[in-house]
Amino acid sequence: MNILIMGGPGAGKGSQAELIKKHYNLAHISTGDMFRNEIKIGSVIGKQINEYVSKGELVSDDITFSIIEERFSKDDIKRGFMLDGFPRNIHQAYKLNSLLKKYNMKVNAVLNITSSDEILIKRISGRRVCSSCGEGYHIENKKPLIENHCDKCKNTLSVRNDDNVETIKTRIAIYHEQFDPLLKYYENIVFNVNGEGLISDIFVEVSRILNSL
Repeated sequence: MNILIMGGPGAGKGSQAELIKKHYNLAHISTGDMFRNEIKIGSVIGKQINEYVSKGELVSDDITFSIIEERFSKDDIKRGFMLDGFPRNIHQAYKLNSLLKKYNMKVNAVLNITSSDEILIKRISGRRVCSSCGEGYHIENKKPLIENHCDKCKNTLSVRNDDNVETIKTRIAIYHEQFDPLLKYYENIVFNVNGEGLISDIFVEVSRILNSL
């Protein structure tokens, strides 16, 4: 089973992806995680990625696809994959289709996690991350045991550079501009999922869809 998870920034794709990964044993491919790792290690490509991210812009198609292409060379892809954060525009969808043909694979379903812009802004602006181990929290939905400190390593939490309100609004605007063509491209395999409830309730609906494939 090969699936795509789509939705605006902060829609809850990552939370559902973690549950899907555990329940269905799929390889989880998150462009966001890969981008952040490249930035963290200070690679050449990481510095290029950071220039886009800090402005709330999408990382260029060429950079994004080069990372995706490398990831698809790993053996765990063969058991099925879940793409989180890619494709983000129609050009990337065409590139992905060509890559999948190379491996004799196809996308079985697209999960579209939906939320209002207001909720997306509230969710993202409330995110906090441990600067040491990378564990994520939220000021309302996932509070640490000790305020502003990581439960795992006790280090101070911080706000990601791209999680300020103005940058968030830019990211959401770009998302809306490029999303409609993607929905059209995948229209026969798109499943809309209301992402405004509890994570566990949303996963019940996600599981119902995936179990029906």
